Amino acid sequence: MRKVVHVVGTGTIGEPLIGLLVDHREAFGIDEVTFHKRTPNVEERAKIADLVRRGAALAVDDERRKDFVALGLSPRLGGAEALERATVVIDSSPAGNKNKEMLYAALEGPLGFMAQGSEYGFGKMYARGINDEALVRGEDRFLHVVSCNTHNISVLVKAIAFAGGASHLADGRFVCMRRANDISQDGSFAPSPTVGKHDDSRFGTHHARDAHGVFATLGLDLPLWSSAIVLNTQYMHVLHFSLTLDHEVTAEEVVGRLEANTRVALTRKRSANRVFSFGRDHGYFGRILSQTVVPVQTIAVREGRTVVGFCFTPQDGNALLSSVAATLWYLHPEGFEDRMDVLRPYLFREV
Repeated sequence: MRKVVHVVGTGTIGEPLIGLLVDHREAFGIDEVTFHKRTPNVEERAKIADLVRRGAALAVDDERRKDFVALGLSPRLGGAEALERATVVIDSSPAGNKNKEMLYAALEGPLGFMAQGSEYGFGKMYARGINDEALVRGEDRFLHVVSCNTHNISVLVKAIAFAGGASHLADGRFVCMRRANDISQDGSFAPSPTVGKHDDSRFGTHHARDAHGVFATLGLDLPLWSSAIVLNTQYMHVLHFSLTLDHEVTAEEVVGRLEANTRVALTRKRSANRVFSFGRDHGYFGRILSQTVVPVQTIAVREGRTVVGFCFTPQDGNALLSSVAATLWYLHPEGFEDRMDVLRPYLFREV
């Protein structure tokens, strides 16, 4: 069977994801990468042309084809055609649930569909390295790759509060200090710190709710709570965490647990701009693919059982890694772990 991966959307997640897939197509065992662009825009012509140059095939809706051609672009596929011939569809647009209802549910060809970030309810929640064992072949055709901050919360809980596969978390609280917008975006910048609402009486914000959902796929009901604030910066999300365990622990033991988790990068840097700069210089097109970056100096233990500290959320890198892992899970039923090795240089143990 020909293995074709189709990405819908070319935004802050879609664009680097298309590049990641097409640049490592041979290692991933992918025959073709296609992507859908909805709106013809001269400002985005250069990035679309570069993705095509690197080997991805552009798909556009038939009624807009002539507008793309007028920009000097050469679409190879229609939007409906690209979906029908795809083996895996990754929706990186803000309309994943809508597209599922209108388009994906009726398609018989693709083995699997994924949506990103805020598309709650699209399918089983997934975060690489957290609940891989919860995926069921032939059953989980729709997956929801959770947001970058939800990845961060999940890996902190698993690294610090789990032992022997069991949770020892008595209470988990998080403050997500979110960047205003991505450096690629001009709009939606916050001129001052802006606090978020606690929309969920049990979880606070969707970050804890979604992390709870990830662990729920493993039959766990974890006590998680999150708050959010948007800061007037474009660099990185920062997370403050407070994890109360059911046993006493030392700061040194916590650092040892973090060091033992291959999804965690430790750092001596305490500013977002220095961590972001490291990603720019050493990551995959600026992306650190680790789940979290933890400044070891911030780790402390309060009253013997409550672990507190700060960490940085890589710029969508953790969600990109999960998207690739889920794609390969669909494409290679006999095993895909070795195919992920090509990305190990971007999974840092130290930043």
